[in-house]
Amino acid sequence: MYNWTVDIKELKKDKKQYAIWKLEQMVNFGLNGKKLNKADLKKYWLQLNLDPKKKKYLSLILWPAKQS
Repeated sequence: MYNWTVDIKELKKDKKQYAIWKLEQMVNFGLNGKKLNKADLKKYWLQLNLDPKKKKYLSLILWPAKQS
């Protein structure tokens, strides 16, 4: 993944912020052939700044409604 607006070397020094940034990039701008880590999505869910429609879709996948 190439991002010219962020100093990735500097960002990698903070593992949590790097993980959040990487997830946001992958969801908002494309996976580029990679898969999302479900555990990481759940772990950082409240901190992720995602497109609202994509976030809603992912929430349905991560936490499906219980059938009664």
